[in-house]
Amino acid sequence: MMFKHILLPTDGSRLSEIAIFNGIELARQHGARVTGLHAMPEFHLLSYRAAAIDETRDHFAQDAQDHAQRYLDFVRRTAEEARVECATVSELSDHPHDAICKAARRLGCDLILMASHGKRGLISALLGSETQRVLAHSEVPVLVWRAPPASP
Repeated sequence: MMFKHILLPTDGSRLSEIAIFNGIELARQHGARVTGLHAMPEFHLLSYRAAAIDETRDHFAQDAQDHAQRYLDFVRRTAEEARVECATVSELSDHPHDAICKAARRLGCDLILMASHGKRGLISALLGSETQRVLAHSEVPVLVWRAPPASP
């Protein structure tokens, strides 16, 4: 199967960066383009002082935008070094899996390549992971990059 447009979601983690390197290499081999995506959380706060909420909201929004810019700049630089066409987008969403699935459809991506942090046990069973949610809800094929197990 030839890929033309690969979505590369990032949360800024080291494993996400490794998945991005691999996604860009796959795109280079297929002559595909990539889009880096970062889902920023929405602002939520309860306070009895309205002024405090506005100050905090502005600070939160700026901080979230700074993180998104840093993460997406990494995708852009990595793609540029590999000579792969790249666009970036940030989405505001409390549900990153939903933002990823919607962006893949909206942008016409034919593959989502993302990292899995490989969490196991009760936490994963109760909460699941964003990767598992993307796998469950995506209409676009998903390739999951997993880190090799740590040596004992």
